[in-house]
Amino acid sequence: MNPLPVLTHPRLSALKGIRHAFFTRQGGVSTGIYDSLNLGRGSKDAPGTVAENRRRAAAHFGQVPDHLLTGYQTHSTTVLAAEALDGAGSAEGDAVISQTPGLICGALSADCAPILLADAEARLVCAAHAGWKGALGGMAQAAVAAMLAKGARADRIVAIVGPCIGPNSYEVGQEFLDRFEVGQAGSRRFFRPGLALGKHMFDLPGFVLHQLELAGVIAPQWSGHDTLAAPDLFYSNRRALHQNESDYGRLLAAIMLDGE
Repeated sequence: MNPLPVLTHPRLSALKGIRHAFFTRQGGVSTGIYDSLNLGRGSKDAPGTVAENRRRAAAHFGQVPDHLLTGYQTHSTTVLAAEALDGAGSAEGDAVISQTPGLICGALSADCAPILLADAEARLVCAAHAGWKGALGGMAQAAVAAMLAKGARADRIVAIVGPCIGPNSYEVGQEFLDRFEVGQAGSRRFFRPGLALGKHMFDLPGFVLHQLELAGVIAPQWSGHDTLAAPDLFYSNRRALHQNESDYGRLLAAIMLDGE
């Protein structure tokens, strides 16, 4: 079996003892609208097919499937300790944090923003999922706070936002902008006029980067990949809606401490 075609970021790759990957939709066994590396148990894809895809993702890190740990994501700000999870994915939470080598922290997405965070000196990694609800609710800050509580330092944390719906693709209504302006002052700068009257384009990755900066992270970055604009590489919830598809696959962003 050929290696999975993953994306990586140079700032995370430069950290000693830490491995990461932003998986694309390529390299799996799913078919139809899920073609091919659908990693989301919450989809309507065949469970056995998803299990094989997750096995491949875990094997990319040299681990068994039970070491690939993702939560049951509910757009919350809950951070789960990888050491307390069993691999079944039933614990509710939108971030997974670990200090244990060999446990893969994962976040699933299909337009929402995955965030990978690491403090190499503290030997601490985290994967978080931030859609607009989670971002506005403070998921990025919650992930950083959980890392600080376990010995990380904000100025050492490297944080990368992975493939998500980009600022040129995310058109929203006035009520959406209003909710952000009420929820966080100054949010309007992450919106610009949309193509249709009364519509706005929302910069989700820019907003998440701002939240990370508010939490003390220095120079967080977005990978620059727009999930809606690249159908051969990424699943997209919004694209599935536009195409009247009944469901969509889930991408995985994952990070792991290597052995001591």
